[in-house]
Amino acid sequence: MTDTAPMTTSVLVVGAGPTGLALAAQLCAFGVDFRLIDRQADRARESRALAVQPRTLEVLTGLGVADVMVERGNHAMRLRLHARSRTTELPLFDTGMDDTAYPFLLFISQDDTEAILGRHLAARGVTVERRVELTGLDRHPGDVSCTLHHDDGRTEHLVADYVVGCDGAHSAVRRHAGIDFTGSAYPQTFVLADLDADGLGRDSVHAFLTGAGMLFFFPLGQPAPWRLLAMQPAGHEVPGDDDPRLADLQALADAYTEGAVRLHDLVWSTYFRLHNRHATTYRAGRVFLAGDAAHIHSPAGAQGMNTGIQDAWNLGWKLALVANGTADAGLLDTYERERQPVGKGVLRLTDRAFRIATSTSPAITLLRMRVAPRLIGMAGRAGRARGRGFRTLSQLAIDYRTSPAAVDGDPGVRRGPHAGDRLPDAAVTCDGTATTLHRALAAPGFHLLLTGPADAWPVPLLDAPADRRTEVEVHRLSARPAPGALHDASGDAHRRLGVPTGRPAQYLVRPDGYIAYRDAGTDLDGLRRYLDRWLTGDPARPG
Repeated sequence: MTDTAPMTTSVLVVGAGPTGLALAAQLCAFGVDFRLIDRQADRARESRALAVQPRTLEVLTGLGVADVMVERGNHAMRLRLHARSRTTELPLFDTGMDDTAYPFLLFISQDDTEAILGRHLAARGVTVERRVELTGLDRHPGDVSCTLHHDDGRTEHLVADYVVGCDGAHSAVRRHAGIDFTGSAYPQTFVLADLDADGLGRDSVHAFLTGAGMLFFFPLGQPAPWRLLAMQPAGHEVPGDDDPRLADLQALADAYTEGAVRLHDLVWSTYFRLHNRHATTYRAGRVFLAGDAAHIHSPAGAQGMNTGIQDAWNLGWKLALVANGTADAGLLDTYERERQPVGKGVLRLTDRAFRIATSTSPAITLLRMRVAPRLIGMAGRAGRARGRGFRTLSQLAIDYRTSPAAVDGDPGVRRGPHAGDRLPDAAVTCDGTATTLHRALAAPGFHLLLTGPADAWPVPLLDAPADRRTEVEVHRLSARPAPGALHDASGDAHRRLGVPTGRPAQYLVRPDGYIAYRDAGTDLDGLRRYLDRWLTGDPARPG
């Protein structure tokens, strides 16, 4: 049975994992017409991805879901590295994190993450269309023709302005768009399990180092207290397609921990292989890739799901503004320009960490067993270097400075974050109510943050041309309390922006929390030119 008249939508999102759900939430916030499909009957019930980085919590703050995730998850504040009889401790995210409201690594199951995002969408009337599979895709200059197969046997023809593949490593969108996925598989077999364990402190991530590799225990909470991740030792064959039993897992744990940890109450387990692959392009005309459809890698550093959600956050507002005719279609070109280097960097970082953790060569084994614990112990005393490392892992250090949509004005601000950098967070008050910069600027859209005396700025502030359809919300940051102003009583906000209190400066902040335009002084001509370049949309112009 086939529907004869094709349906239409602005954006078709394929895949309702964390990346697809985050993208859908962005599109929903901007009022864009979209559909969200997934070929699976239900969301993931096992906890594959389990760690949420500070930057991911920041971008989800505007949805109102970050606080729910924090309440639901578990903060691990220390890493305990067990190498033979020696245990080395390292505080996690205890330095270099002053400018975020989430200075911790949050452990929460993928099941919980998807459930929280799903409830957010459901409360806004968005339904995930399950058991619907993309079986055909034809790209045209002005739209994309899609064929969808429903579980009841019905075939649907859909015409979308844009299609985004958030459908994982075996992406149908990527395959139908003809985008290559280059890379290779690692030879090792790994074990993943959610269970309970005795003999471990709940306040830490535990890593057991041996000559055969590493075993990790992550404090999870739900659906089980612990997540086990380990490499299957060489010579131990995987028994067919069966999942590892509790006895198999206990034998593995005994080999790594010398019997110090007792496992029980197994919830879920699997054997799996790891890949290191990257899409050659993130865009083919009106078709885009995000998340695992664009890049897959080892779980080292807990980067995967976080990178996918931030792909979605970068792309979502751009698609929304272009689809609504309120931004220049060239804005979509910046998605790959900004996110592909991030994806490649994550692959390099995780590949190096993975090879050090799994290599059985004598030199690397010596490094892992004897040198690494000493280096970690030294890192516990080297605050500045440790802070830089944590900012990299937390993804707070990601920037888009080379993007054509990141512009520093002239005369520029000498200190602080550049255009293309993330806006730092700081505690402020507004009319006596405590808040933060990020929360004050969390509403969908562009935000203009002005420093200096209110009477220094021209009125009207932005005399926009009639065809600029995107409004910019204006905020004033002040060292003194004033009606409607963001009061920076501590001076932290000015200090992190690199602007002395009382000195005028202007920061145009994008919907994803990055600085689009930055300049010193009260001359707004450069800002107007930026807005006219990117936010004077022509709905007739093809993307």
